[in-house]
Amino acid sequence: MDSDTRTRAAIEEHWRASEEGDDEAEHAIYAADAILDYPQSGERFRGRATISAQRGGHPADRHFTVRRIVGGGDVWVSECVITYDGVPTCSVSIMQFADGQVVHETQYFAEAFDAPAARSALAEPMPGRGITPDRLPPAG
Repeated sequence: MDSDTRTRAAIEEHWRASEEGDDEAEHAIYAADAILDYPQSGERFRGRATISAQRGGHPADRHFTVRRIVGGGDVWVSECVITYDGVPTCSVSIMQFADGQVVHETQYFAEAFDAPAARSALAEPMPGRGITPDRLPPAG
């Protein structure tokens, strides 16, 4: 198995474990001194234990739907829908790897929004989705 195949498998396992609430498996992908950044809030979490603790304390019922994983070498991107208490949020995770583990992850989150009518003649629905009102597929 080549390096990219192993990395993709590790990322898939991370998201599977996230969905199943398996804290240990979810965080096994991170180096002990990994960094997790949330640019929208300005927060940085340093270390696997801290990353795990901040996620473990989340009060919402969470579900993860992976739309796609792309990457190669040391940089991989996951596009997901994370549903918090039934409300879907789009998420992009950029993971930087060294020695087979995540050393730096940056996660961006965005709520769905209505498409402006002015673009309706130019746009088409993304596969599996409608433009309005069902902007995101049900997760879970």
